[in-house]
Amino acid sequence: MTSDLQELYQEVIMDHNVRPRNFKRLADATGSSHGFNPFCGDDFTVELKVQDGVITDIGFQGAGCAISKSATSLMTEAVIGKSREEAERVFGRFREMITRGMESSYDPDGLGDLEALSTVARFPVRVKCATLGWHTMRAALDGRADQVSTE
Repeated sequence: MTSDLQELYQEVIMDHNVRPRNFKRLADATGSSHGFNPFCGDDFTVELKVQDGVITDIGFQGAGCAISKSATSLMTEAVIGKSREEAERVFGRFREMITRGMESSYDPDGLGDLEALSTVARFPVRVKCATLGWHTMRAALDGRADQVSTE
């Protein structure tokens, strides 16, 4: 990966960490779940609104490391307007990208700005940080109010 691309990705990650998108509560949420990563203390609640099988709004609140916060922010942008099945496909591609060996390639199709987190693959211990929001969103879609943990 070129250094210019790495710099761009770092800017995207830091921007979402400092100015997270959809960092809000939803008064009319149809699903909500709480996620916690005991390894580094990431602690988020994800709320979403689903109408006719489509995620029409999503918000999150809490605190976490830069990777966790930016990944959750990017996730919210990636799933708005998508069905559960479409959101699951994006999560599958995202998970494939960040869990691959650095020598392995991945298909960036459909990832958009989530690709900024591709360097997480170099740091396997950070995969839990990058996926906490996704697992918490899935629990909210399932109507599970129990706490999601990365352990």
